[in-house]
Amino acid sequence: MCTFAESNENRKHFMEFTAKQIAELTGGRVEGNEQAAVSTFAKIEEGHEGAISFLSNPKYTHFLYETKSTIVLVDETLELEHPVSATLIRVKSAYEAVGRLLQLYEQMKPRKTGVDPLAFVSPKATIGKDVYIGAFACIGDGTVIGDGTQVYPHVVVGDGVTIGEQCLLYPNVTIYQGCRLGNRVTIHAGSVIGADGFGFAPNQEGYDKIPQIGIVVIEDDVEIGANTCVDRSTMGQTVIRHGVKLDNLIQVAHNCEVGENTVMSAQVGLAGSTKIGSWCMVGGQAGFAGHIQVADKTFVGAQCGVISNTKGQGEQLIGSPAMDPKQFFRSMAVVKRLPDIYRELNELKKRVEELSKNQ
Repeated sequence: MCTFAESNENRKHFMEFTAKQIAELTGGRVEGNEQAAVSTFAKIEEGHEGAISFLSNPKYTHFLYETKSTIVLVDETLELEHPVSATLIRVKSAYEAVGRLLQLYEQMKPRKTGVDPLAFVSPKATIGKDVYIGAFACIGDGTVIGDGTQVYPHVVVGDGVTIGEQCLLYPNVTIYQGCRLGNRVTIHAGSVIGADGFGFAPNQEGYDKIPQIGIVVIEDDVEIGANTCVDRSTMGQTVIRHGVKLDNLIQVAHNCEVGENTVMSAQVGLAGSTKIGSWCMVGGQAGFAGHIQVADKTFVGAQCGVISNTKGQGEQLIGSPAMDPKQFFRSMAVVKRLPDIYRELNELKKRVEELSKNQ
């Protein structure tokens, strides 16, 4: 079984596993000392005694032969070129295996409970069991917080918000009134859920604000990065579906919908009423025009500009405006030659003019 070992220096809890135990947890096979023990993680290039590392990127293979880590997770297909001092655990995917171990490590950390005396919790709020509410957090009237949820210092939760079980709200998160969060939702520091959508109607003197009376709904198992904004809808709901993972600094505008298990890298922007399908992958700084639909399993490359509905499931898009990769690279090949083409065109024009004069 797994045990805790506590450091006397920093009082943090670390796991302690043997190679045999790790192999059982990951479905792997040990090469070396089955009783080799580890109590922390380390990158393979920064390995040290008592640490477990992993190797999944071939670019780092040379570190395997010199690492000081006690145990290294490797893919079962890896062929050794030199002797290795570390104990190896061969698994189907080292990256997936270390992910499972890190999840276990995170679950083993002690969780805080109780309401800090410097927090404000409305007497009209309903707080579940084993909830933690940190200093200077503010919980509004009629809000419901489920069992085991952690609300870190300086979080503001507006009136009438519903937050499910085992959620994690990091410092300075703001949840506006009426929004709904499912279970096991993680929102990182500085993110804002439910701010007004960008709705203004022009008039002769400027702009009239269009009230945003909808809400944001975030389903189960969603993770939202730091300083990301999900705006409330004009009417109805802005929806983040089950299993979505949003990076830092993302803007999701009013009335958008992000489908199940879609992932987005940093600085992606969705204009209003965009509908993103399930299992999509979106690269950093990609932008989406409003009122368009993106099909399931669409791959959108970094800095891609999607200005219209996509064609169908599984499409790959890059460039701005977005296009098929083959078309994009053909276009870029021409773009690189534009200066030469321009010069040749001018020379041809001069020749045509000279021929015209001589006729």
